[in-house]
Amino acid sequence: MLYFANTESKGTWPPRPGGAWMLFTDRTFFLLLAGTFLFYYLAQSAAWQIGVLLVASLIFYAWSQPYLLLLLAFSAVLSSVTSYKVDRSCDPVWRRAWAGAGVGINLLVLIFFKYDRLIATTFLANPGGLFGAMLMIPLPIGISFYTFHGISLVVDVFRARQRGDEKCPIGDTRSFFDHCKRTFFYLTFFPQLVAGPIVKAKDFYPQMGRKALRDIHWYGAVKALIIGFFLKSVVADNLAQQTFVLQPPYCYAYSALNLAAVLFGYSIQIFSDFAGYSLIAIGLARLFGYALPDNFRFPYISQTFSEFWTRWHMSLSAWLRDYVYYPLGGNRKGRHRTYVNLLLVMALGGLWHGASWSYALWGLWHGSALAVERVFRETRFYLSRKRWVQISRCLLVFVVVTLGWLLFKLPDFSQVRELAGVFWQNRHQRFSMTVPLLISVYSAPVIFYHLLYQFRMTPPRELAGLWSTRVEPWVLGLMLGIIALQAGNPVPFIYFQF
Repeated sequence: MLYFANTESKGTWPPRPGGAWMLFTDRTFFLLLAGTFLFYYLAQSAAWQIGVLLVASLIFYAWSQPYLLLLLAFSAVLSSVTSYKVDRSCDPVWRRAWAGAGVGINLLVLIFFKYDRLIATTFLANPGGLFGAMLMIPLPIGISFYTFHGISLVVDVFRARQRGDEKCPIGDTRSFFDHCKRTFFYLTFFPQLVAGPIVKAKDFYPQMGRKALRDIHWYGAVKALIIGFFLKSVVADNLAQQTFVLQPPYCYAYSALNLAAVLFGYSIQIFSDFAGYSLIAIGLARLFGYALPDNFRFPYISQTFSEFWTRWHMSLSAWLRDYVYYPLGGNRKGRHRTYVNLLLVMALGGLWHGASWSYALWGLWHGSALAVERVFRETRFYLSRKRWVQISRCLLVFVVVTLGWLLFKLPDFSQVRELAGVFWQNRHQRFSMTVPLLISVYSAPVIFYHLLYQFRMTPPRELAGLWSTRVEPWVLGLMLGIIALQAGNPVPFIYFQF
């Protein structure tokens, strides 16, 4: 079955036309995966294997709206041409010009297709005619991800050539056609095409080569797939049936304490949805011999906001750090400039998630938390190793992060204000145990998931080894059974809207 991607409405404009996309939970996808796997390992050369994955990726992306392949192809050709010219140019001026063109045009494409309506509703009263018609162009799924991949390719090649590195990220490209094929593959590799993780060119290109069936790390791939589908289908999809009540007018019927429990549930849901997708993508890539970077590493045990961003959407955090924060000067140009850089980068990271000012505000929320934390990081609260202080730091980070998720759940900021008013108005309303009980049941695996990580990181390590060899396989089998029996009604991955 196909489901409609969620795209936010902007202002008084009607939402963009939606599109039906192939999901990792669709039967159609499993048929595509099985056929791709068979032909991939029957291929006798790296070139044919890349070709098989390229065809499968294009089918996956174009399943319902083939015309969007034109934009994807344009982005791939643009990144191919500019990175190839940067690699082959001997003149530093031309090399910089080609790199600037690759980055600049990629950003312009992203702005035009993703932020046109935000710009229109902010600066224009009632645009009509041709411009108004252009605003109804569907938001291409995954454009944020493959645009960032294209920019990574151009910048990584440019930096390698500027430093005079003999090992360029794109390797020893024999011809422009070969480079184009490899670039198309890098941008369209279906496990990470529409929702990440964001893979840097310098990490992905060296992996291109012939893969053998015997080299598959089956346990790692299956483990990632089971945990990923469990987090998505059992936890996130079931919690989605409860957390919709945060949306006005449904919230009016619930007490403040019930809404607080639902907000907690949404925090668990959004982690399970994002982390679940990333684990599925990682597991799928392993089946074809490719390693994608970890994207979520138990973020809700973080004791600081800076630690949180080394654990949450790690590939995006690393991308923003390497391609935006460091070029702006990072923390090397004084305290005040560091605060400005943090706020700017996090605001841009927020806008990357969605074309609404509420997403920018979400980024500033986190940027402010990072800045305030830097001011107080030498205080006793942050330096103490006492257990209760460490727990207090974790709770502080979790509460602040969870409050920020309201801007994800309700991109229309007027609804956030309305919900805040309902919290106050319903503070004396009777508490009901039904919804919190369901949220507790489906949140428990995520809580256990984080506590288990803490347990495995704590001596004696022999217990962790015993878990991995004796207990974990049985737990994975149990999870597989629960996926079959207790999966919720499928909903699109939240990141599909980005």
